[in-house]
Amino acid sequence: MAFKLENIPNKSSVSHNKPSSLEELLKMEIVLFGERFNNKKKQAFYQELSVLLKAGITFKEGLTLIVDSLKKNADKELIQSILNDVINGKPFSEALLASKSFTEYEFYSLQIGEETGTTAQVCQELGVFYERKNEQKRIIIAALTYPSIVLTTAVVVVVFMLSYVVPMFQDIFRQNNVELPVLTKAIVKLSAWTKSYGVYGLLLLVGMLFAGRLFKDNIKYRTGLHYFILKIPILGAFITKVYLAQFTQAVALLTTAKVPLLNSIQMVKKMIRFVPLQDALEKVENSILKGNSLSVSLKENALFDNRIISLVKVAEETNQTEYVFQQLSEQYNQEVVQQSKVMTTVLEPLIILFVGVLVAVLLVAMYLPMFQLSSAIG
Repeated sequence: MAFKLENIPNKSSVSHNKPSSLEELLKMEIVLFGERFNNKKKQAFYQELSVLLKAGITFKEGLTLIVDSLKKNADKELIQSILNDVINGKPFSEALLASKSFTEYEFYSLQIGEETGTTAQVCQELGVFYERKNEQKRIIIAALTYPSIVLTTAVVVVVFMLSYVVPMFQDIFRQNNVELPVLTKAIVKLSAWTKSYGVYGLLLLVGMLFAGRLFKDNIKYRTGLHYFILKIPILGAFITKVYLAQFTQAVALLTTAKVPLLNSIQMVKKMIRFVPLQDALEKVENSILKGNSLSVSLKENALFDNRIISLVKVAEETNQTEYVFQQLSEQYNQEVVQQSKVMTTVLEPLIILFVGVLVAVLLVAMYLPMFQLSSAIG
């Protein structure tokens, strides 16, 4: 029988006192648009804690060793507060939740681990989960870094040419009364627009980037953005596979901790911050509550492919849910790595070609009238 998930209060904003001196200001840890205890730190925390617990170290001793090994004061204070709660008799899972730096997913996973005596195993699985999540993030960043740099450079070059180079040619053409071709007229108009409104366009772009960061937790903004990403060719399918890898790994972790299936779906839905997958899991949860099996519930949502539906059906028939989801997680992770390499390999020449064509169009548009001017002079 599944247990009832209680409502957990939202994270409250943390107020910071104004530093009393320049020295205190310089020592402050500044976190801009990010979490104080991010996924990379959680990976190291859970991996180290699982090793210590499996070695026979108590929670008190293990957390003390982790506090001593941390370098940043903010991280030390966070883990020290958890240690103090544990010393005062509070369960480790509740101490984590009270710190407001850990998710409900981690809380419920560790709570089940405490009840079943598998806390060390749960910590190890959480460490593996965040390790893969961080690896997926690195893969996405690596796949998009080079194209982003090339595109940014191309935009800067084009804006420079439109703002400074094209007006110089335009003055020459005007002084010699040269009839401009259609392509050159279009480039001249684009140059005039860039000089008049380019600054506003730049400010708008910067404002959109900051707004995206500020409103990243706004449900309407995230819903619109995530469903838009889902419709982008190639990228939408790649991002979907990334989150399916996280979903299958999370379910594998929870089934290892003997969490009931329905509660696993509820917990993963709260943990994964991809709105289309959250909506799909909401429908899956409602379908399971109506008495349908997990495979049937997954089949009703287009976000889940035939492979996961077929293997889940096999898992239900053979009672091998944990093993099947672990294999699915491995397969999706391997596909994410392979597709990221393919995307990088394909995008690099395409972007270089696009930049070359763009610069060539600008040069041809400027030199066409020059040929006419040379003929007239000759």
